[in-house]
Amino acid sequence: MILEAKEDDEIKEMMVLKSGGKNDRDGISRFPGGDFNDGGKALLLPPSNFAMVDNGIYRSGFPGTMNIGFLETLNLRSIVYLCPEPYPDDMAAYMNSVGIRIFQFGIDGSKRPLVTIPNGSIMGALRVLLDIRNHPVLVHCKRGKHRTGSLIGCFRKLQNWCLTAVFEEYVRFAGTKARISDLSFIESFDVSCMTECVLGIIYRYHGGCGSQARRLSYGDLS
Repeated sequence: MILEAKEDDEIKEMMVLKSGGKNDRDGISRFPGGDFNDGGKALLLPPSNFAMVDNGIYRSGFPGTMNIGFLETLNLRSIVYLCPEPYPDDMAAYMNSVGIRIFQFGIDGSKRPLVTIPNGSIMGALRVLLDIRNHPVLVHCKRGKHRTGSLIGCFRKLQNWCLTAVFEEYVRFAGTKARISDLSFIESFDVSCMTECVLGIIYRYHGGCGSQARRLSYGDLS
């Protein structure tokens, strides 16, 4: 199932075909292009630029069939897809076969200076990330650098990260391909626009340290 966000933030549901993968006697789903070792076990190869963002939230470059074994270990419920192109048929079929929803927010990946990131797409993607019903969720674009980095940068601002730390994380994934336009967008993004999120979600911190710090919690607004 692919949910595609339009410019007016409405989400349109589109169905995709069932996967053509087959189950062997060892119970492993096999899809074209998947890699398996001699014991018939799927190789756990993560997508490029894969990392954990927070509990239940991950980021990466575009996953392919060779990454299916690894994706299965994440028990994903949702994908936030930030490219305007249609999702590849083989991966869309796999996602549909295991019940993973794809939320598509088509953002132009062009590096032309006059091309800007649509504020509405970022807000729509953040709503998906903030809704725990979509967790575990994987955010990705093509290479997991610019569009993904911009979204995660805005997410970090919701977490009250200082701007220096937000920029450092963006550059860590973008490397020498970092774009000033992305950093400017992150800096100018107004987090107060999320306070009236249509999902009625409250975001707040929990105490703790390490992996237990800055966890997400949600409650209905009354």
